Amino acid sequence: QVQLVESGGDLVQTGGSLRLSCAASGIIFRINAMGWYRQVPGKQRELVATIANGGSTNYADSVKGRFTISRDGAKNTVNLQMNSLKPEDTAVYYCNVHITNFYANSVEYWGQGTQVTVSS
Repeated sequence: QVQLVESGGDLVQTGGSLRLSCAASGIIFRINAMGWYRQVPGKQRELVATIANGGSTNYADSVKGRFTISRDGAKNTVNLQMNSLKPEDTAVYYCNVHITNFYANSVEYWGQGTQVTVSS
């Protein structure tokens, strides 16, 4: 079993910055990709940013140039630096991890979510 612990969500004013972190622990053979998604009430969960094992990144168009995803492989953590925040960035942010376990199975895990609120 893999546990994901998120931190960093908060209330911030428009134009401010936040840094989200997610630490994965448990029995992990290999982490294949890590990322962040977000969801607001009444809408589908949407991709914010992902980072693959090799370091390649992918961002939603709405956050390009403002958000930066990074990963610490030794610590199995993924971070999301969010700058120039806008009210429309307000959402619950979820950490997402794709791993390969010791049975060679690919498994996906989600964090519990952390609230980001941007006031206008």
